[in-house]
Amino acid sequence: MFSLYTQFTVVLHVDQEKSVLRWGGLAGILAGVFFLLTIITLVEFGPSTTAPAAQLVMNFPNVRTGLAVGNGFYFLVSVSLVGLVLGLYRALRGTSAFALFGTVLYVLGIGVTFVEDTTQFAFDPISNLYHAPGATPADQATLALMWQATQGIFNEFDTSATILLSAGLIVLGVAMIRTKSFGKVFGGLSVVIGAAQILAINIVSTNSAAYAPFALLAFLIFPVVFGWKLYGLSKAA
Repeated sequence: MFSLYTQFTVVLHVDQEKSVLRWGGLAGILAGVFFLLTIITLVEFGPSTTAPAAQLVMNFPNVRTGLAVGNGFYFLVSVSLVGLVLGLYRALRGTSAFALFGTVLYVLGIGVTFVEDTTQFAFDPISNLYHAPGATPADQATLALMWQATQGIFNEFDTSATILLSAGLIVLGVAMIRTKSFGKVFGGLSVVIGAAQILAINIVSTNSAAYAPFALLAFLIFPVVFGWKLYGLSKAA
């Protein structure tokens, strides 16, 4: 009887392991898909990334819906990344303390991105006051400055999230290098992506067009590649 119980426990553990790896892998792939949808929506229907603050607040009612939809997809990106990093931790947890430390850093970074998933609600009051019937040119100029200041806060959140996510990628990469199932190739790729992100934010702003290739590395290439890797590990487990 004890032998049967032991065998059942082992089988259940293996099934749970496969399930976590499989769903973590699928979450990573979905994160890449949702990120593409975010970019497409915001580029086509969202606010301009180059227009001055006065023009942005003036045009906000026309792009609010596009911004809200894009933010909704970005929320799904953040949720999916949580699933991915939990799957990575499951695959790496028996290797070293780096796995736990890297996971914590990455989750903290995702937590910051959640703050940016509803930016339309921060800009709504400014837009409403700007378009109010009694707003004077002086009032509108002041509100444009408030808009710019609010955007600056979100830019700071972007930078903080990037630093935490990148540090997480570097530490997770070190853990992967020490793990046979990932090895130097995947571990090195994670370290390179994290290091490239940190280098990028010291050169260009996170809301500039020049930062776009680095955002693709972190939110498209990394989740899809490592999501596919986790899914493959679930098949081999």
